[in-house]
Amino acid sequence: MSRKSGSQKRKQIKEVPKREVDRCFETFDQHYQHPINRVIQWIALPVFTFAVLGLVWMVPFPELAFLKKHGYDTFVNWGSFFIAGMVYYYLRLAPTLSYAMLLTVGVFSFFIVQLEYVEQGGGPAVWVVCACLLMTSLLVLYIGKGMEKHAVPFRSFLRFLVMGPLWLWHFVFRKLNIPY
Repeated sequence: MSRKSGSQKRKQIKEVPKREVDRCFETFDQHYQHPINRVIQWIALPVFTFAVLGLVWMVPFPELAFLKKHGYDTFVNWGSFFIAGMVYYYLRLAPTLSYAMLLTVGVFSFFIVQLEYVEQGGGPAVWVVCACLLMTSLLVLYIGKGMEKHAVPFRSFLRFLVMGPLWLWHFVFRKLNIPY
């Protein structure tokens, strides 16, 4: 009897509870299985994330004299705080994946600045471009959600919009055998 107890104890020790991020990814995998919808996710989720970041970036930020005095006024905007909050949230869920998201956000930031240059040169306003991208990506994501056999609850869909970019990175990390 003590052998069974010892064996059961070893099994209990080996079982590591799943992290919140793993449970979330499993839920997404269950809800988003349609092959066309998977392709939609790979295209529309990054566009959605870019558009949200661009819109937050363009919200006017108050001028702060101490930042202007030291030449940092162009580097601080609402997007900076949004990025910090987003990366911190992802860092708490899966540190390695958060670094990949930081890289992604850096690339997105570069393109938002390029859109600002286009706007200064007489092109469309950044917020208009980002609003169009946001509406289009949301529509496409919603259409993809409708392709699934099992109805995806709206609350789950909203969580997916927040966690979706991290979910996409987790596929890359799994393919490369990088623990996250």
